[in-house]
Amino acid sequence: MKLEGKNAVLEALKSDVKINKVLLIKDIKDNFQQKVITILKEKSIPYYYVEKEILDKESETSHHQNIIGFMSDYQYATVEDMLFLANEKNEDVFLVILDGIEDPHNLGSIIRTAECAGVHGVIIPKNNAAKVNETVIRTSAGSVNHMLVAQVTNINQTIRDLKQKNVFCYALEANGESIYKCNLKGHIALILGSEGFGVSKLTKELCDQIISLPMFGKINSLNASVAGAIGIYEAVKQRKI
Repeated sequence: MKLEGKNAVLEALKSDVKINKVLLIKDIKDNFQQKVITILKEKSIPYYYVEKEILDKESETSHHQNIIGFMSDYQYATVEDMLFLANEKNEDVFLVILDGIEDPHNLGSIIRTAECAGVHGVIIPKNNAAKVNETVIRTSAGSVNHMLVAQVTNINQTIRDLKQKNVFCYALEANGESIYKCNLKGHIALILGSEGFGVSKLTKELCDQIISLPMFGKINSLNASVAGAIGIYEAVKQRKI
């Protein structure tokens, strides 16, 4: 898997991600490149200077910003890892569950928001949904390297398991209670639906409550990552501020 762009590579270097090698553009010795080289030397990670044409050829996103890192496939966490992290930090569980997000840009954006907000983990389905790839890593500005992401076979069974652990599950969906009237404290999981269909019917039925963002315009929906960001930060407001 490739890490493309300055933030993606730098954040990976700050984390425990194993980077196999890094390609840097020749003839540019700016402050960023010198900073990266210092870290690469400290970690004994091989790096090579190449022509821009080589980076263009290797790039999967067409936005390499003159640097590409190579790493092993992304290592997914488990839901138990997330619960352990919350307990270790002595915090109420805060999870985000994605019910079929297909656009890797949306997935990367949601992961970035979740990491900034202190969410303990993002849960995605193994099938029919975006996976962590080069686009997700870049869109997340490298925050995917600091966020636990779990792939599960069955989202609905995961929700059932979480409810047995006293995690209150909210579906962020139309025609529910206003999010601004809901109590988002305690152990919670926020479920976000797919771009085209929202949260699936069975998943909504399993959730403890359906909550909604009030709409006052002529368009009755928001982009999935935007809606997710608003929902996540309303929870932050109630839980931490």
